[in-house]
Amino acid sequence: MTTPTWTGMQQTMTRFATWVGKNIDAVIALVLAIAVGVLSVGFDLPNENEITDGAVLAVVGLLATYLLRDRARRAPVEVEVRQALQSSSTSLDDLSAKFDRLDVFEGVVTDTRRALEETAVVRVISGAQVGQVLEEARRDTDRWFFKGGTGTYIRAKTLPECVSAARRDRRTLWFRLEIIDPTNEAVCGDYAQHRRSVAERPDATGETWTLERTRKEAYATILAACWHKQRFGMLDIDIGLSQTMTTLRYDLAASRVVVTRDDPRGEALVIDSGKFYYGWISAELQTSLDQARRVPVERARTAPLDDEPTVEEVRKLFEVLGIDLAPGYTDRDIVEIIRKALRAKDPYE
Repeated sequence: MTTPTWTGMQQTMTRFATWVGKNIDAVIALVLAIAVGVLSVGFDLPNENEITDGAVLAVVGLLATYLLRDRARRAPVEVEVRQALQSSSTSLDDLSAKFDRLDVFEGVVTDTRRALEETAVVRVISGAQVGQVLEEARRDTDRWFFKGGTGTYIRAKTLPECVSAARRDRRTLWFRLEIIDPTNEAVCGDYAQHRRSVAERPDATGETWTLERTRKEAYATILAACWHKQRFGMLDIDIGLSQTMTTLRYDLAASRVVVTRDDPRGEALVIDSGKFYYGWISAELQTSLDQARRVPVERARTAPLDDEPTVEEVRKLFEVLGIDLAPGYTDRDIVEIIRKALRAKDPYE
């Protein structure tokens, strides 16, 4: 019984001492007022000033009492305010976390919307529209990247018309071509077999695809590139010879990319510039060209070609370029390569 009572008294005295410490100014004022008031009342002091002083001290005592009561009432309010602020701080932290999650969600929505917009830009066109779309792409373009088979349409339309427009506007023209290697008999044979498998009949040029035709078409593209380069100095042209075949053809101009297949009547994809698909394909074409066997077109200046090249000039050109013509090629074969190079038929007509 003794120990708990003593402990309780200690706790009470501790709380009282804490209270006095917090309110020491008011306690001192109250004690002084009470002491002076008692002295003034307890002794017979006829002096009016002393009576006035006693009254003043009594008022001071009342003010001190009010101050103590006010602090006593204000203490719980301060505790409540402090708790409210802590609760508000916790709520704000939670709200901030929710805002962060909202930002993440908005980012996902934005990325999704962008992906949908980019997908919508990839247009599918019919084979009948391909020629018109490629014609629109050739207008005022300053570049052309091609990757495909032998480049028949490049010789028939793209290269001569782009050169003509650049010459008219007196501007530079940047061409990058990647075709199959005519000296690689295996890849040329695979390409010919693939073309026959999808269309056994002759194409729009009136010919069927054979190993020899494939090689001559590729030789003709190299010849056409050198011929145009010698006649238009602002043509920057580079050619790569691929050791593998592709079933797709990529035509990249400044305004769009057109992806077609071997069948001119088949559907095609069109991707406008400024979209990330366009940038991806551009980078892919450049990377693929860098890995192909390069044709040193700059050496062609040492093997000049007439407006109508002769057989000897063509043989000299391929010798300078370091590209072997197929064994057993006669003058008639060279004449056919010249015809394909300068008077190629449009496969889309």
